[in-house]
Amino acid sequence: MYLRQATANLGRRIRDISSRIVSSSGRTTINSSPLLPSSSGKAKFYCHFGSGGYSWGTNQNDSRLWILLGQAALIFGINPNLVLAEDASIQSGSENATEGANVIGLRKIEDGSVVSNEHTSKWRIFTDNGRDYFMQGKLEEAEKFFLSALQEAKEGFGERDPHVASACNNLAELYRVKKVFDKAEPLYLEAISILQESFGPEDIRVGAACHNLGQFYLVQRKLEDARICYERALKVKGRVLGYGNIDYADTMYHLGMVLYLQGKENDSEALFQDSIRILEENGQGESMACIRRLRYLAQIYMKANRLAEAENVQRKILHIMEISKGWKSLDTVIAAEGLALTLQSTGSLREAQELFERCLDARKKILPQDHIQVGANMLHIARVAMLNSNRLRKKNVSEAIDELGQAKELLDNSRRIAWHVLNKSIKQKGERQKYGASRENLREGRTALVILLQSLEALALLETTKQELQESMDENLASYDAENALFECISAYKEFENEKSISDSPEVKTEYLSCLKHLSSLIGYGNIDRRKQSKKATLQELKDEIKRIEVEISSNRRYKR
Repeated sequence: MYLRQATANLGRRIRDISSRIVSSSGRTTINSSPLLPSSSGKAKFYCHFGSGGYSWGTNQNDSRLWILLGQAALIFGINPNLVLAEDASIQSGSENATEGANVIGLRKIEDGSVVSNEHTSKWRIFTDNGRDYFMQGKLEEAEKFFLSALQEAKEGFGERDPHVASACNNLAELYRVKKVFDKAEPLYLEAISILQESFGPEDIRVGAACHNLGQFYLVQRKLEDARICYERALKVKGRVLGYGNIDYADTMYHLGMVLYLQGKENDSEALFQDSIRILEENGQGESMACIRRLRYLAQIYMKANRLAEAENVQRKILHIMEISKGWKSLDTVIAAEGLALTLQSTGSLREAQELFERCLDARKKILPQDHIQVGANMLHIARVAMLNSNRLRKKNVSEAIDELGQAKELLDNSRRIAWHVLNKSIKQKGERQKYGASRENLREGRTALVILLQSLEALALLETTKQELQESMDENLASYDAENALFECISAYKEFENEKSISDSPEVKTEYLSCLKHLSSLIGYGNIDRRKQSKKATLQELKDEIKRIEVEISSNRRYKR
């Protein structure tokens, strides 16, 4: 249906461009204007779980579209925005770029004129439509158009023409997003082969295509293949664009990611720092690209337990965000939260609590009151309050208990919000589409389940600590709240276990496993008063469940490798 609609509009499109047809050496030429994709779309959020807790992020389109890194645009003379390949005949940043960096033209032939026929016109229409559907997340429709564009390019320009390379690249990018890797790789390699034949192995278009192939291998964790591609792309970009060019810095950054994953931390850190320096020298020190690289560098420092260096980078990020976006932006809130988590790790609890509370106030003004980020923020503050209580217990038991009371109120609210989001996610299940908003909804459901499990386990720890403090004040009060919170963890996981899109993730399973071990420890040490036989049976059931979840987590890790 889509192809028929596009073909029906073909006559009108041809008439539109015919007004720009000029004669050159007895041939027909077309001067084509740039066709850039729109960047409309609501901001969405993602949650990243790490050793210091979890952190949030935003993007301007659906997260899967960021895979198209903009490096493909270098082949076609477009600045590195979120775009697909359109035309391989104009070279950006090189001596052959006759029309400037933002011009897209049809294929030039020896006498300077341009081939135009029915196939090339269809190629343009199919490419545009495929790109538009891709940007909307409608991948099935986009695939139909990209396949047709590839066929029209071959018939209109020739089998080994750069336009065919463009069409191959577009289709390969789509298959990469769909994770149909066996179809994507031959198309990437074909695009590189054609470009090498047309322009030589050291041409910038070849370098950009190698970058795309490197990204393809990186997604699959084929790290050595990715390294080879990125190193080749980096060499070409440095020679053609210059060693201070931002596109050179982008490939440098991705090569650094590969080296880090290969365990070459020192080399990767140097590449990250140089990449950031180049952006700053080009006046892009406050750009989101630079912010993302700074965040990645901070994560590396955190993982290496270099907390002071991580703190310095995160303070720099927050300073930039406060100046550029202010506290009405979630990007600023997320930056502040990242710094607060680091401060919490270093023991700077007062400053961490102040930042978390400021984040919560900002989120309540920006987001709905029952948004999962609000619940997560409450969990952060509760954890800091529990740490403060632990510091106070030797000095003033009464104040320590008061801190726990404040933490409990926050944890109860965090638990309530997480349950609300989970139930809402299940109710909306029937309304989901295959792509688009459904992925965001599923991601939110997974995050809510993780936060629910974390809140319940924190409640169990809080109740155990509170009981210990009360006993030290000669208030011999037995509490079953810790047991109830941990059994609620198990109940929550079981309720959503069949919803594989929510429960079947390493983060969820890891938190569930932690709850199981915590409960097993309480029962094993006799902290829960049960009849002997019942206690023994419960403990065995827990051990069996722990073993099952550990096997699932281990299997998932092997599968990812």
